[in-house]
Amino acid sequence: MYTIPGHHHISMITKNAQQNNKFYRDILGLRRVKVTVNQDDTSMYHLFYGDKTGSPGTELSFFEIPLVGRTHRGTNAITKIGLIVPSVDSLHYWVTRLDELGVINDGITTYANRPSLLFEDEEGLRLALIAAPNTKVEYWETYEKSPIPVEHQIQGMGTVEITVKNKGKLIRSLTEIFGYELKTQDETTAILQSINGEMFGEIYIIEQDGPSEKPGRGSIHHLAIRVENDEELAFWDEQVKARGFISSGIVDRFYFKSLYFRESNGILIEIATDGPGFLRDGDVESLGEQLDLPDFLEPQRAEITAKLKPIL
Repeated sequence: MYTIPGHHHISMITKNAQQNNKFYRDILGLRRVKVTVNQDDTSMYHLFYGDKTGSPGTELSFFEIPLVGRTHRGTNAITKIGLIVPSVDSLHYWVTRLDELGVINDGITTYANRPSLLFEDEEGLRLALIAAPNTKVEYWETYEKSPIPVEHQIQGMGTVEITVKNKGKLIRSLTEIFGYELKTQDETTAILQSINGEMFGEIYIIEQDGPSEKPGRGSIHHLAIRVENDEELAFWDEQVKARGFISSGIVDRFYFKSLYFRESNGILIEIATDGPGFLRDGDVESLGEQLDLPDFLEPQRAEITAKLKPIL
């Protein structure tokens, strides 16, 4: 029986790639590991940030939509991203850094039962730095050129918060299809993990009635969970369809292969392979410094580039 080893990446919407780049690269110290385009709409940038090589589990990705409006918050949406930092000392470092850079934050608090620092980016995307002193993120690679000291660098994705009208349906999908373990539950919340005791596969569910979120800038488009290879992806495709969900079928995204489906509350979930990875068409030294296109889009490079505003 296959298992889900954790999160793969998470994808958001930004209105301004230049502003987005400054926040995630220069303020949070992540490496911009890939500048490419949305393969379904090549007029749209698709930016990826992560560790030194963009390892699965560290990737934050953004689609740039310059004309997008604001997000109308609500339920049936992915509502917060937890990011792993090594220690509570790291949280103190980040409070000072965010304060100095004018990023409003709540100070050190508790979130999902762990010491955390809650804040938002400039577009209202809700983020949490979560201290994980007992977690060894083995796939994370130090980025030596980050402005953040190694001992305080963000080590990838942690708890992902999903707010839904019916948490029972989401819990059943995660436990019965993918083997997530239900760790805690009360009337309105639940915490599940794909790997027992590990935050890098943790999902925090909040049950909330009311209008569904209307996505815009700073909203989260989908969560991708990890599988190792094509064989496992085909297995999960069959499992999803066997439960009556509509699968996109397997899609080759060049840097990984994926499938997509919506669970019963409408949350879009992607299942993505670990490879081939972002070094497929680049070297580790210059990763993310130029526009990379998958082979099937390369003949359209001039046309695509003409529609894009350069990112400094």
